[in-house]
Amino acid sequence: MDQSITLVGYGEAGRTFARAAGWQSRAHVFDMQNLDDAFAEDRVCGCSTLAEALLGSNYAISVVTADQALVVAQDVATTIASGTLFFDMNSVAPDTKRAAADAIEAAGGHYIDAAIMSPVDPAGIAVPLLISGPHCEDGMEALSALGFTNVRIVGENVGRASTIKMLRSVMYKGVEALTAECLIACEKAGVIDEVLGSFNNDWSAQADYRLDRMLVHGTRRSAEMAEAVKTLEMLGVEPDLTRATVARQAALGELGLNPPPDGLNAKLKALAQ
Repeated sequence: MDQSITLVGYGEAGRTFARAAGWQSRAHVFDMQNLDDAFAEDRVCGCSTLAEALLGSNYAISVVTADQALVVAQDVATTIASGTLFFDMNSVAPDTKRAAADAIEAAGGHYIDAAIMSPVDPAGIAVPLLISGPHCEDGMEALSALGFTNVRIVGENVGRASTIKMLRSVMYKGVEALTAECLIACEKAGVIDEVLGSFNNDWSAQADYRLDRMLVHGTRRSAEMAEAVKTLEMLGVEPDLTRATVARQAALGELGLNPPPDGLNAKLKALAQ
């Protein structure tokens, strides 16, 4: 596969994919931040404009923050070539995906709703992907050609893949938020060993990892959970707990503990101050 690939966004997901797949100069990357050092290190083609990144590309992958996903799709639609496959891998509500699809399809592009179902590091291009939409058969073939090895079609309607992702996040990221709330209080009360000891070993072992994810990615995850709120509201479910998850994820992300202190006890001492 020697066609160029457009990557919109070069954060954790975009950079992990480019490096794991060995795309190098075939990846034409646009990011709002100055990432020239990262581009040079990974030997990808950094582009100064979105139009430049899309020029001559058959495939475009959008991996940006949730609050920018629709804006990016609308911007891509102004220059996308007819027939280009646009993979929207952002963690947003199904209605947001459908609005993005309308913009891409009206411009002649082919939109695929894609959901990344686990952290991309260390999975890389073996990360589980769900895709849906009328072009998902072509999307499956293209993703395979790009090197992705764990892709599953979940339906012909845009929004189905993202619905699965959003509702899964209600649980997963909600548990993260509850973990932080519980353990910070335990640290302040001096009962952390007793409470952790009352849980099973699997839960306790995951606590350090959950705090890590929020401290490093809490701001981005908060934006994603705001989209989960929209998903629940669309389904007629009052998102009381998920709204609180939005706030807790944002609060931990704003602390600036990146990289986080090493070890659960060190993290909790820093958070309990």
